[in-house]
Parts: sequence; structure tokens; C-alpha cells
Amino acid sequence: MSFIIGKSCVGCVDTSCVAVCPVDCINGPIDINGLGKEVKDMTKEELSDKQLYINPIECIKCGACVPECPVDAIYRDETEAIDMGDSESINKNYGFYGLKFN
Repeated sequence: MSFIIGKSCVGCVDTSCVAVCPVDCINGPIDINGLGKEVKDMTKEELSDKQLYINPIECIKCGACVPECPVDAIYRDETEAIDMGDSESINKNYGFYGLKFN
């Protein structure tokens, strides 16, 4: 079980969550190890269909990222994402890291 960044992040791509993550497990929208650094060089148009992702293997579920997200895009786990009707984001998060959920 891991925190999951949901569809509310698409187009927002605010990196406040990245700055507070103690294990550096939040990346994207392109580089799986870049900690969101590419965002600063992207235009609003380039970011319009992009989002950040949480590595489900590295996430320690500390919750530091949750209050930092300005659009409340972070689910506490896969079950919450499913309950909120956003199971697509689970697959996107896992897939970004070359992983498959269940």
C-alpha cells in the first residue's frame, strides 16, 4: 500500500509535496528519478496533461506530502483512490515506475 497522486494533480504539478518527502519518492512528470526538477523548465501548456507520481516501493506512508498538496490530489492508499472513483491513478502511479498494481 502506498500513497497515490490522483487526477487532481494533472495540470497543476505543484512540487510542494516533493520538497517535504523525507525519502524522495515523488517524481515526474517525466523523469522517474528527477524529483520533479523538470517542472521548473516547463510551460503551463507543457504541464497541462502532466502530473507527479509517488513510487509505491519507496513510499514510507509518513503523510508529509498530504497537507502540502494545494489541490488535495494525494490519496492515503489505493483503497481510498478506488473509493473516490480514481482507480486509473493507481495504474498511472505504478506504471510510471514500470510496476503493475496487483
